[in-house]
Amino acid sequence: MNIVWTWDVVRRIIEVLWLINIGFAIWTVFRTRRDIASTWAWLLVLSGLPVIGFIIYLFVGRKLSSDDIFSIRAEQEAFGKKLVKRQQKLVRSHQLLVPHGKLARARQLISLSLSLDRAVVTFNNKVRVFTDGHQLFDKMIDDINHAQKQVYVEFYTFYADDLGKRVLKALEAAAKRGVTVKVLYDLSGSRGTTYRFFAHLEELGGDAQPFNSKSNKRITTPRLNYHLHRKIVVIDQQIGYIGGFNIGDQYLGIAPKFGYWRDTHLRIVGQAVMMLMVRFAMDWNTTCRKTNKERVDLTAAFEGFQVEQPTDEDDVAMQIVSSGPDNDNFAIRREYESIISSARKYVYIQTPYLIPGEPILESLVIAARSGIDVRIMIPCMPDHPFVYRATEYYAKYLVNNGVKVYKYNNGFIHAKTMVSGNNLASVGSANQDYRSYRLNFEANAFAYSEQLTAELKAAFERDMEQSTLLTPEYFAKQSNWRKFKQYFSRLLSPIL
Repeated sequence: MNIVWTWDVVRRIIEVLWLINIGFAIWTVFRTRRDIASTWAWLLVLSGLPVIGFIIYLFVGRKLSSDDIFSIRAEQEAFGKKLVKRQQKLVRSHQLLVPHGKLARARQLISLSLSLDRAVVTFNNKVRVFTDGHQLFDKMIDDINHAQKQVYVEFYTFYADDLGKRVLKALEAAAKRGVTVKVLYDLSGSRGTTYRFFAHLEELGGDAQPFNSKSNKRITTPRLNYHLHRKIVVIDQQIGYIGGFNIGDQYLGIAPKFGYWRDTHLRIVGQAVMMLMVRFAMDWNTTCRKTNKERVDLTAAFEGFQVEQPTDEDDVAMQIVSSGPDNDNFAIRREYESIISSARKYVYIQTPYLIPGEPILESLVIAARSGIDVRIMIPCMPDHPFVYRATEYYAKYLVNNGVKVYKYNNGFIHAKTMVSGNNLASVGSANQDYRSYRLNFEANAFAYSEQLTAELKAAFERDMEQSTLLTPEYFAKQSNWRKFKQYFSRLLSPIL
């Protein structure tokens, strides 16, 4: 039978294919549990972009397998049984909470972290703040060079560039001295870095592996979500690092695209280092089921470990709080929300990506409308175009609702910090966006210290001197095309 290819026939075929595409889109999105915003965003992509939308979904939308989630949860449960029961007993007897009455908000936040993430509050921590990559990595490499027992390194990005080679050289020297060296990195975040980069380290007795993947594969699954976004280093169970810096030349501020790189990282000496060690061990051991590498056994490290009350008023009380797609507690996001909603005077936030979910967004608006001094600092340039346009959309919305939003002009600001009141501060890997709230494995240090809070607040105020306060007039002058990109990017914000 000969088919006469008229426009009417072609149109009917297109309509049928489009309906089939719609059917597959609905089946694909609803067969896994998602929040409403993500569901509608994916329906928009899959329905509006036939075939192409499904290719995008293959790389971006696929969730972790139930096997992966079970493994991660089981690993955390194993450590929880060993460590958390004793801490919960201390909480019930009021021995683990900050005793000073003036820290009522801190006690509330501590209790929330214990409930959501079973995050033990630790004391007697000495903390140094780094905002410059050169100073941070010089000190980190020096600490590695003096390591005697273990060096555990966990980063979203570990590039095979000049800085990456400097850090690797220090790790190789440590392994050659007989130090236990383990490196955990994210494949997507460390694009261009393969297992061959760490071959000599392993020859010297060290270990390296990509998170939740096989060591000798560059790409084991076409997924661009569910990344290990944490940035943690643990040295000799005594020195720990956590914050926003990754390992790569651009984080030293020498990449022409970004210029100066403004970030925030903490160096910790004290009890919190042991909690960083637990976090690393859980992530490392979860991956070992695929690589068959040697697991980290914390039995000896925690033999006799006790959470002691503070002995020095200048020391920092701290919790290491984690979140990720392996559970629905959203610990870090809810910690953020608690700080904002309980603020009495001010909240200062630095984030490279401002795509908050409704709970955070409304908390910010309510705080600002209530007379709280809410300030947010974002970059002056994009590193991801759609993400930046969505950031602009939410920045405009917040500015119109009384929030002070600053655009940092001295390069690229990548810090993920929040400070409020006299004694609440957070520094870590979690941005103010859906990806950090739901899709990535994150870790933040929540600290309860007047001195550290004041230091981070002063750093924010110094950055304000090199920033522009955004106004309704600033956004009104933008072109219609730019406004359209902002609105369109906002529709995709749950999946950016």
